[in-house]
Formats: sequence, structure tokens, C-alpha cells
Amino acid sequence: MLQLEKVSLHYGGFKALHEVSLHANDGELVVLLGANGAGKSSIFLTASGLLKAAGGRIRLRGQDVAGAKPSRLVEEGLVLCPEGRKLFPGMSVLKNLMLGAYVHRRDRKGNAKLLDEVFDMFPILREKKDDAAGSLSGGQQQMVAIGRALMGRPKALLLDEPSLGLAPLVVKQVLEVIQRINRAGTTVLLAEQNAYAALQIAHRAYVLEGGRIVMEGSRDELLNNDAVRRAYIGA
Repeated sequence: MLQLEKVSLHYGGFKALHEVSLHANDGELVVLLGANGAGKSSIFLTASGLLKAAGGRIRLRGQDVAGAKPSRLVEEGLVLCPEGRKLFPGMSVLKNLMLGAYVHRRDRKGNAKLLDEVFDMFPILREKKDDAAGSLSGGQQQMVAIGRALMGRPKALLLDEPSLGLAPLVVKQVLEVIQRINRAGTTVLLAEQNAYAALQIAHRAYVLEGGRIVMEGSRDELLNNDAVRRAYIGA
């Protein structure tokens, strides 16, 4: 589904990614673990076309998409839900959600059906659809961000730190929703600092340090790895 082959990224003279190679197969939920600055967001921004790789290949369903415009990647089914939500706080919940469907704006019937599905997934958003997005709680704003991404009709969904700043109970709810999205058939690549909770729902995971992949394996392999447990789980 999504494959990065020796992808490098530079910010001026700083090398943020060092020939990173990873993949997420159809229907997989793959987790990226790592501290702040490890390169998780850089991977997502590069894969989604918002930053240009300095080298390497990015393939989506076997097609080389390195250098493609973000709008084209959304059309092809690769959708990013960014860190920090990036909502328009003064706009209504409904308008924020519909922005996610912009590249599919001509399919009004399809968008209306998908909007109902998002509201069924997050019933509170139906109640608050006319409220300003900035007036919602942190957890509700994250629901809007995920819902907006779903309006883009992802085949592969990149979720960057969706639990950041949320209360533990809300984190549990958000991760349950992500697992439900994956089980419905969407490939998910999830960057998450809450390593233990993320690994509980993952099929596989990669560990990043300093812009490099330093470890990869199945959920059970990483949950039982002493180095991972010490560094990211605290056990």
C-alpha cells in the first residue's frame, strides 16, 4: 500500500531523515514510535507531499509518488491527520469537516453519505456541527480532525500524535476509533508517544531515533523487547 525506500529529508543543513525505509501493507495498522524530534512527523509530511524528499522513493499502491502534489495524493487515497489538529477554530465543525472533502467536492451525494458516517462514528459532532471548532474540548477537536481526514476518503491514513494532550480516558476512546477505522479496511500509519497503548492495537511497529529506523517488528516482539520497554513504556 505505502512504501518508503531510503527516503532522506533536509531542513537546510540539518538532515532530518537518514535513508528511512518502511512500509504499511493493505489493511495493516503500523505504529511509529520515537521521542520528539525522532523524525515521525517528518516522515508523514514527506509522504503526504508537504515536504520534498532529498532522496529516495515513495510508493503508493506500487506507483512512485515522490514529488506529487498533496492534493493529488489525497485523490489517490493518502490522507494526513496532522499533529496539533490544525483546525480552523473560528469555523463551524461542519465546515471544518467538509474541508476534508474538498478534492471530492463534486460528489455531493457521496460526501453527504460519508458525513453521516462520520457523525455516526462521533455522535457529539452531529450535536455540535454548527458550533465553532475552537469552542470544543480537546478530545472533541481531535474527533473533528479525524473526521475531516475521513472525509478525504483515505485508503491509507497517516495519524500524527492523535492522543497528544488528551486525558487518559479520551486517549482510550480515540485509539479505539482508530482501531475501528483500520478494521473497516483502511491502512493506518500511526505516530504515537503513548507506546504501550499504541502497540496494543498495532500489527507492526518501527522505532525511530535521530531520523533513523533503529528497530522494527511485530506488536508482540516490541512489547516484549526490554530496550523498547525501558525507553518507551517505562517497565
